Amino acid sequence: MVRACRRPLSVAPDDLAELRRWTRSSRLPAVLVQRARILLLAADGVANTEIAERVGVSRPTVIACRRRYVHRGLARLTDRPRPGRPQTVRRTHRAEILQVTLNPPPPRLGTTHWSTRLLARELGISHDTVARVWREYGIKPWRAGTFKFSTDPQLAAKVHDVVGLYLQPPERTVVLCVDEKSQIQALERTQPVRRVWLDRPEQRPHD
Repeated sequence: MVRACRRPLSVAPDDLAELRRWTRSSRLPAVLVQRARILLLAADGVANTEIAERVGVSRPTVIACRRRYVHRGLARLTDRPRPGRPQTVRRTHRAEILQVTLNPPPPRLGTTHWSTRLLARELGISHDTVARVWREYGIKPWRAGTFKFSTDPQLAAKVHDVVGLYLQPPERTVVLCVDEKSQIQALERTQPVRRVWLDRPEQRPHD
């Protein structure tokens, strides 16, 4: 039996354009970008359960987001200020957390990437505070990507041959690996590594 699709959410054209801008923004809080994705999928008629799976949230979260928009529009998507004492520590240390995160750890720490607990110990604050700021700005120091790709049409075949030597070397054969290329030293790169930035992971060239 084919399950009927939920009726598309009615979203004004101007709101659709604004929601698409939100999904492309690297400065908005992650929760707003998430809600924008939910509403765009709902406007396309995607069922709540499928939206939850695509966005990585619960079904009640999807329903609540739809209800927020129906009742108050885009203005209701932002969270209201919570009662109680404001998070002064987070506000005070946000700039310092960002500044330190976007630079590699000092050599004395013996590591190349920050973690929430390591940075928290370094700054003398809670690791939960560091994690909240990282989520807010989309920072993920543990991830790495690439920004340069090989144009060699035989790359896949060459990689297959090299990896095959390690996985299934010929009988009575010793496989040696020398990490060195012509014209550059083993630890050098054709282009420098792009360090982690707001909403962008560390990026290295493929070679």
